[in-house]
Amino acid sequence: MLKTAFLFPLATLACLAQPGITITSPPPPRILGSLFRPFHLEKRVVSEARLTDSPRLEALVRGGNLYLSVQDVVALVLENNLDIDIQRYGPFLAKEVRRRAEGGGFLRAVDTGILAGPQSVSLAGVSVNAGGLAGGGGVGGGGGYVSQIGPVPPNLDPSLYASFQLGHSTTPQTNTLLNQTTALTNDYRQYVLQYSQQFITGTSSSVTWFSGTNKLNSPTPLLNPSTSGYLDLTINQNLLQGLSVAVNNRDIRVARNNQKVSLLQLKRQVVTTVSAALNLYWDLVSFIETLRITERAVATAEKLYQDNQNQAKLGALAQIEVTRAAAAVSQAKEDLLIAQTNVAQQETVLKNALSRNGSDSVWLEEARVIPMDHIEVPATEDRKPPKELIQEAVENRPELEQTRINLESNQILIKGDKNGLLPVLSAYAEFTNHGLTGQANALYNNCCGAADPNFVGGYGNLASQVFRRSFPDYSAGFSLSIPFRNRAAQADYVTDQLQLRQAELQLKRALNQVSVEVKNAIIGLQQARARYETAVNTRKLAEQSLEAERNRFQYGAVPDATLVIQAQRDLAADQTAEVQAMANYTHAKIAFDDAVGRTLDANHITMSEAISGQVASQVTGKVTR
Repeated sequence: MLKTAFLFPLATLACLAQPGITITSPPPPRILGSLFRPFHLEKRVVSEARLTDSPRLEALVRGGNLYLSVQDVVALVLENNLDIDIQRYGPFLAKEVRRRAEGGGFLRAVDTGILAGPQSVSLAGVSVNAGGLAGGGGVGGGGGYVSQIGPVPPNLDPSLYASFQLGHSTTPQTNTLLNQTTALTNDYRQYVLQYSQQFITGTSSSVTWFSGTNKLNSPTPLLNPSTSGYLDLTINQNLLQGLSVAVNNRDIRVARNNQKVSLLQLKRQVVTTVSAALNLYWDLVSFIETLRITERAVATAEKLYQDNQNQAKLGALAQIEVTRAAAAVSQAKEDLLIAQTNVAQQETVLKNALSRNGSDSVWLEEARVIPMDHIEVPATEDRKPPKELIQEAVENRPELEQTRINLESNQILIKGDKNGLLPVLSAYAEFTNHGLTGQANALYNNCCGAADPNFVGGYGNLASQVFRRSFPDYSAGFSLSIPFRNRAAQADYVTDQLQLRQAELQLKRALNQVSVEVKNAIIGLQQARARYETAVNTRKLAEQSLEAERNRFQYGAVPDATLVIQAQRDLAADQTAEVQAMANYTHAKIAFDDAVGRTLDANHITMSEAISGQVASQVTGKVTR
């Protein structure tokens, strides 16, 4: 059990809320906002990256010391750790890829690998490898599928096209009978407005409005200037390749799966980083306890050295015993220096894991870390049978759920490969309504061959003809494209089937691996307890041996202090081994929670806190460890 001696002030917790990752969008135009919403060009703005620490970190400093409990470590990791914060962008990236797929865009790879947590310093003294940063390239989540085999998904965002053209043309005429001029000029204007849309069913359609006005310098046209136009509706439908909704929306469904994977990836990062930070904390606790042991060992060695000096001055002890005692003091001081180095370096690594700024904060760099919890190995453990623990791990481990989701994505994408084996067969239909209007040529007034009155008028006359379907056109047909041999599509289909089988085997392998990890974690926890109990017994025997050797030397049963010095060293080593055994137990317990999938529950972490990076409250009382 852990006994927490310091609780974060509840009044300060109200000030801890910080803005997380936000994406803001301006509202659509007030005028015709709903009409232009599909075409609204959003200027979406992503909030700046948060580079400052949460107020919780500085609030934990008292008198130049940083007082940390286990709960504080967990809260600070969630709020300030950069590895988690990097992974925190994953769900937002996956959401935007899903948004892109829902508009008909291709999938993009946005998977961010898991970063390994920081490691403790070496027990040998100065460590050059404990940088407090995650190392390596990370472990990918496999949620970044970018596969575009098979029919291209339809573009589901509508499109509006508009164009306007005006001009003047002059054409020399070799025959004046038709236009009665040697240079035919035309002042023209053209308008095009088109709305096009594709649908998830494999249907595409477009509606086009066209009108063009021509004004000639020739006296012969019946209408001058004249305006012609049409309204055209075109519909295309895939009948084989690209017909299935399940094929056309496969990228959307995979994007949704990738969004789930990104959340699981964040969960894995939280588990990895929290576990690493807890190991750092408990190692610091053990290093500090080791430092206290070595300080006591130095004091004991110095006392023996002083006593031997006094006895040597009185002639009751040979001078060589003073030299031996001095050598023991030197050795104890060397051990003390190593212990001090371990504590100083471990503090640096831990502070870096709990801060965004690291050594950039002068007050944090100078603060000494004071752990408020100490290690206690419980007398007994209430543990389920291995079979139940394995089942619990299968249900809770995020990487297993990731593998299952990725397997489902493979199965979705393979439908596109299969559909791509089909020929391309499409049907189309087109409906066009024409119209013509203009001003009657004055030369034909009241004469034979004058313009038809139905064509004389303004733009409204043209629109009336079009919508009355006065001059309709109809057309329909089919188009068929058959690729002979079709080797590329066949190879893609078989390739993805093979990869699907690989994914199925990988899931089975992952399940087997989880079983092994749980069993090994159980064994590791049992061994850690046994080693701790053995270390306690060994330390007790060493205390008894030291007391016996002191008595023998004091009463002259032995001629020198060699055995006393050795007994002192043995006791210090056994005390250090006991502390290390306690630290090893915490490592085994953290690994056990990780293997079974209990890390978040054991440390009272919710995914809402992990996603937001804001811990509103803190767990109080005792935490089972």
